[in-house]
Amino acid sequence: MWYTLLGLSFLSIVSCHYTFPDLIVNGTTTADWQYVRMTENHYSNGPVTDVTSSAIRCYELDANSAGAAGIATVSAGSMVGFKANQAIYHPGYASAYMSTASPSANSTGAGLGSTWFKIWESPPVYSGGSFTFPTNGQSQLTFTIPKNVPSGQYLLRIEHIALHSASSFGGAQFYISCGQLNVVNGGSGTPSPTVSFPGVYTGQEPGIMINIYSVPAGYTGYTSPGPKVWSG
Repeated sequence: MWYTLLGLSFLSIVSCHYTFPDLIVNGTTTADWQYVRMTENHYSNGPVTDVTSSAIRCYELDANSAGAAGIATVSAGSMVGFKANQAIYHPGYASAYMSTASPSANSTGAGLGSTWFKIWESPPVYSGGSFTFPTNGQSQLTFTIPKNVPSGQYLLRIEHIALHSASSFGGAQFYISCGQLNVVNGGSGTPSPTVSFPGVYTGQEPGIMINIYSVPAGYTGYTSPGPKVWSG
C-alpha cells in the first residue's frame, strides 16, 4: 500500500512541474532537445531552488548537453520561444535572456560570465488587491529576438519562477532551459545591462521572495527580478 501511495505522490509532484524541451523558431516547434540543452529535470520535472548554484544558468543534465544539441539559425527581429512539456501550472514570473556564446553556442564555456541580457518578460499583474498571472495555463512562451542584436552565436534562456511557495527564502521554484542560436541579419546594438548566472539573484529580491496570497499594506505592484529588458 505505501509503495502505491509513494508512487502516486511522485506522479502528483511531476504532473505539477514542467520543463521547456522544445525551441520555437518562426512559429515552428522543433523536436524535444533538438536545439535545447537537455536539462537535469528532463525526467523529474523538478525545479532549481538555489539561485547561487550553477544550475540556475541552464540547468544542464551534464557536460554533454551542450554538444548534443544543435544550433538553430534565426534572423534578428524574428519570433522565437519555448514550448513546455505540459501547461504551466504554477503562478509565476517568466523572462527570457540571451548571452553571446564564445567560442560557439554548443560550447560548455558559453554564457559563463556577465554576458546575459534580458529581452522579454511576463510579470504578474497586481490589481484590486490580488494577482493575475499571464503565463498560467500557457504551454508556449514566445517573444522576438531584438532586431538590433548583432549577428553571431547566442544562448537563449527561458526562465519561469513559480511563486506559489515563495513566501520564505528558497521557496521560489525556477524552471529553466537554454536554446542554442545562430543569429543572422543582425544589427549594431549594444545589449545592456548584462548580468551573470549565478550572480544576478540573491533570492531575497521582492519578486522572488514574496507571499502572493498576502501582500503587505500599501503594496503597489510586482517588482521584476533581474535587469531591465533590452528591446534593441
